[in-house]
Amino acid sequence: MPGLCRDCLETFEEPAVGIAGQSPPPRQQRCPACKSPRTIWHPDLDRLSLAHIDCDAFYASVEKRDRPELRDKPVIVGGGRRGVVSAACYVARLYGVHSAMPMFKALKACPDAVVIRPDMAKYAEAGRAIRERMLALTPLVEPLSIDEAFLDLSGTQALHHGWPARSLARLVKDIEEEMGLTASIGLSYNKFFAKVASDLDKPRGFAVLGFDAAKSFLADQPVGIIWGVGKSLRATLARDGISLVRHLLPLQEVELIARYGSIGQRLYRFSRGEDERSVNPQSPTKSISSETTFRDDIATAPALLEKLWPLCETVARRMKKAGLAGFSVHLKLKTADFRLISRSRRLGAATQMAEELYRTVTPLVQQEADGRTFRLIGVGVADLVSAEQADLPDLLDPDREKRARIEKVIDQVRAKLGEQAIGKGRAIGSAGPLRAETAKPQAKKD
Repeated sequence: MPGLCRDCLETFEEPAVGIAGQSPPPRQQRCPACKSPRTIWHPDLDRLSLAHIDCDAFYASVEKRDRPELRDKPVIVGGGRRGVVSAACYVARLYGVHSAMPMFKALKACPDAVVIRPDMAKYAEAGRAIRERMLALTPLVEPLSIDEAFLDLSGTQALHHGWPARSLARLVKDIEEEMGLTASIGLSYNKFFAKVASDLDKPRGFAVLGFDAAKSFLADQPVGIIWGVGKSLRATLARDGISLVRHLLPLQEVELIARYGSIGQRLYRFSRGEDERSVNPQSPTKSISSETTFRDDIATAPALLEKLWPLCETVARRMKKAGLAGFSVHLKLKTADFRLISRSRRLGAATQMAEELYRTVTPLVQQEADGRTFRLIGVGVADLVSAEQADLPDLLDPDREKRARIEKVIDQVRAKLGEQAIGKGRAIGSAGPLRAETAKPQAKKD
């Protein structure tokens, strides 16, 4: 059975022989060369080349790296009594703290935690440095976020003089020694299993799901292990008697699609370990969004719209910078009791204008502002296309071209004199959004 030491990076074709000539279980194997317990043994270890690498509690780890006195303390990255947890170190997680948890609940669970405001510029710099190291291994790197990515190391064995598994182990070893950050590896034969594997052995993990994983591992897992199966769908599946992956296996693809829509195809294929997606370095942007959490709950439509306008400008600015336009506009609201509300509208033509986003979402906000109080609002665009298709003249809306010209002039003035140089009247009186630490202003990728 192929083996690898994650400390000295030696590789072995057979595990060491234990007492009485019998081999102990792989997880008990020490490295025959350096005696390290950090070894990994798997029948397919020397043949697998598709990986998912995920940094461990990334934001919190960066903060601990820069402040060694916090090494053994519970650290939460987030902020504000109205905010949420962006990241929690593994010490804090022992108390039940997790990402996206309301800050007041996190501090109730772990009152001694050190809370640090996010420093996105610092995290982005660390993320870029890690990405550069990934690209030194293979050009086939598909980022999922600032701190995780898929890598395809097919055909790199001769270049790096060793198995892809060894190259990956060297990568995370270098990241830890040179940058003071840790990462976990999931290695498999497709993206679905690689992503699942990277969560199996955190932190500083290296998990392998081989060619028999669909039979040996997947069938008895909760159905929520399938990518895209969230809380709502899990509840729906449970009502239909589907709680484990193996409960999906007797069902045909057409039946799952008829029951659950387009995700039925994913349920059918992933439950059988089938995933034909390749690692795509140019993975297209799926959506662009921005959101804000309020200092105090808001109930009225005018107050919500005041917070909405800066977000529309932010999303429009990012679309323009990326050379994109969107056909769908999405509204996100979160009530004071943390109930999430999502609404969307399909446009007749693609736009990248803040004014069009605002006009589209305004009636949705007015419809939801029925007396309930809200703690968060967000806006996003999807169904993205090239900017060449943005805001074309419309005979049914003769003022559209005029609005586009006005916004273009505003953009030109701001580019020359700064963001605060000019703005629309509705922005007056707004102190600007308090950015939530869990906001996702970056372009999202699948």
